[in-house]
Amino acid sequence: MANTSQPVRRTALLAGGLAVLGLLSACGSENGTSGTPPPSHSARASDAGTATDPGTAAAAGTPSDTAGSASASARTDGRCHTSEMRAAVGRLDPGAGQRNFPLVLTNTSKRTCTVYGYPGAAFVDASGKQLGPDPERAPGSPEALTLTPGASAWAGLSFSSPEISGARTATPAALLVTPPDEQASLKVEWTAGAVPVGGNASSVSVTALEAGSGP
Repeated sequence: MANTSQPVRRTALLAGGLAVLGLLSACGSENGTSGTPPPSHSARASDAGTATDPGTAAAAGTPSDTAGSASASARTDGRCHTSEMRAAVGRLDPGAGQRNFPLVLTNTSKRTCTVYGYPGAAFVDASGKQLGPDPERAPGSPEALTLTPGASAWAGLSFSSPEISGARTATPAALLVTPPDEQASLKVEWTAGAVPVGGNASSVSVTALEAGSGP
């Protein structure tokens, strides 16, 4: 009888010990003293942000920092097309024997676009016939200009005063202005009188576009 109860008692003690160890292990895990804690919410949010590109975040309305906002505002949809622009000739800015006019191109579309380089310009009579040669490009360093809706860029149109130069003149009905890299032109009424169209001092020059609407 003594031999039979002793193994049973050992088995019961062993089972009890295992149960105590299990409880201690469980308590340790709940208190954070052992085991690997689950990832925090901030870590998961960071991972999700890494996988989202800036364009998607902006489209979803996710708040961005100042640099991100500036970058987004600088994005464009390509160059400005003639059909999206309005042309105007600004006020005469006389110089020493020179006649200078700002040619202003304004973005009338609802998108942001760019212009780069020199506009085309040509004086024409009432029938549309060009008067004089194409203007020469003045030396300069063109820059790509970003035009938001309603923004403008300008180029300087200059020629020697015919009264001083003695060049042969004609009085244009209009000035055709062509945005850079475009073929279609914008017609602007010319009201500034005679322009040089022939002779040694008949050259007309145009500068590269700059931001704004003129000096």
